[in-house]
Amino acid sequence: MTMHIVFVLCLLTGDLQYQGGFIQNPSFEEDRDRDTHPDGWRPYAFDSTARRADTAQTFSDVRARDYHFNGTISREVLENYMDRSVTMAYFLVTGKAEGNREYLYREDDIRLIRNIGAKFIGRAIYRWNGEDRLNDPSFWADAKVLIDRVHAFDPDVIFQGCLFETISRRVDSVKIPAWVFAEFGLPAEDRTFSYEAMLNKDGKLVNHWGRSSVPDVTRLETQLWFYYLAGSYINLGCEALHLGQVRLIGMADPDLKEWSGLLARIRAHAKIHARRHMVLLDAHVPTWGMIVDGVSLLDFNSFPQRIKEVPEKPYEAVLEVGHLDAIFKKSKGCISPSGWRCESLPYLVEFDNYGRSRSPNVANLNSHFVWGWDEISWLSLQDEEYRNQWLEYAYNWIKETDPNGHLQMPMSRMISCPNDTFGSYRANTRSPNCPIGYSQEETIKKIWSNVRK
Repeated sequence: MTMHIVFVLCLLTGDLQYQGGFIQNPSFEEDRDRDTHPDGWRPYAFDSTARRADTAQTFSDVRARDYHFNGTISREVLENYMDRSVTMAYFLVTGKAEGNREYLYREDDIRLIRNIGAKFIGRAIYRWNGEDRLNDPSFWADAKVLIDRVHAFDPDVIFQGCLFETISRRVDSVKIPAWVFAEFGLPAEDRTFSYEAMLNKDGKLVNHWGRSSVPDVTRLETQLWFYYLAGSYINLGCEALHLGQVRLIGMADPDLKEWSGLLARIRAHAKIHARRHMVLLDAHVPTWGMIVDGVSLLDFNSFPQRIKEVPEKPYEAVLEVGHLDAIFKKSKGCISPSGWRCESLPYLVEFDNYGRSRSPNVANLNSHFVWGWDEISWLSLQDEEYRNQWLEYAYNWIKETDPNGHLQMPMSRMISCPNDTFGSYRANTRSPNCPIGYSQEETIKKIWSNVRK
């Protein structure tokens, strides 16, 4: 109801225009005379970088990319995967993925993966609460079918599962398998996980999300839970795990002792059960790394982009080193889990989703919101031309500014703004096979191939 009210108010006040299932910002005009520029065209805030004719060629890669690894991964291969990474939330989760939200058009998603050459499918399977869905055999069986279908045409593709910073009382219905107890040297019990046993003893971050809480990694029950999720996703065929907001989960683990022990267990499980005998771990790192005695607990870091508004140009935005807590040029040096040294650990930046501010469509340079919206919602509100140009700008800006950074391309993600696309952004080319597509697919393919059309 709230989203519909915001939508109507925006239309009535003239802030936004509704057109063909999308919201069109007033700063983007039509090209009635077909001269390749919108009528009344003006340069965008990022044009000086994004439209230089030779930029794409600067980063051309004429060599065939290597995606081979087994047990350990070289920096080159890791970054090859990161250069072909996408956020594709719930791709492996059929039916109702979160609440009543369902991600349709799987056949077109499979076609898209093959068309653009995606190699790393981020956030492909997870639970954000609703843990009882893990009891449904189809949750796992359907995911396995989708993994196998993609691997049939590209066995190099990595799927990522997630261990997130939230737990609800529905976890009380999930049985603890015997292999989880065995890993921790505990006698097997016929019981389910306990929500209460995962909470911080001092009440910190309890009910942090309203009816759900942040699990505390220092609690044994939390470690059993995360080990169960990690092992299950690895057994399914996932070769990467995103650990969410590790600082929240580690609220009582400042020296990373508990995190170190848990992640060592997960890596040991992957060495035996993963497809290529390892699992790639990453997390949102507000302190620019998870490092113990010079060795990173993560294979790569990740973070939101922290997109900065341009107040004098409504709805436009740029990237900037040092804006708020942006990670650009800050990822810490270390020894990687695979043994190679680096002055800055490679990292991904994504179009994050986290809702809307109390002042949508208003610039606030001190806020993480972009014109009042989370990053992916802000992108979805732009017209198609600006969305495409901004992706190209962001990709090139990151390559020029900090080569350790990589842009995770948005493919499928929940949005919080007024929309006519079932509450999700989809990069698919709009067609009868995906009528809710926002049509960034070919732009992403072009960026990756470095071929200008």
